[in-house]
Amino acid sequence: MGNIEQEKLTVHKMISLYCRKKHRTVHLCEDCSLLMQYAIERLSKCPFGDEKGKCANCTIHCYKPDFRLKIKEVMRFSGPRMLLYHPLDFLNHIKKNRL
Repeated sequence: MGNIEQEKLTVHKMISLYCRKKHRTVHLCEDCSLLMQYAIERLSKCPFGDEKGKCANCTIHCYKPDFRLKIKEVMRFSGPRMLLYHPLDFLNHIKKNRL
């Protein structure tokens, strides 16, 4: 699986976890569903492809400001919780972002 596909899976898990815990839903609410679609679209169009690094370190900020704030909020909430709910994804993400 390529880097972009792995990123898409991780973002999906993070947004799903956020929505489930914050909005108390079984399925994604409308706002989280829109964020998910936007994030997947942005990853699909990443000019760096599978060679991409961390979005936070990117010189091209491809997220619109409102979506950027929302994804940061999701990552701040879900990031630490990924260790409990998706430990392998958490460890792979940490390993990748330290290189």
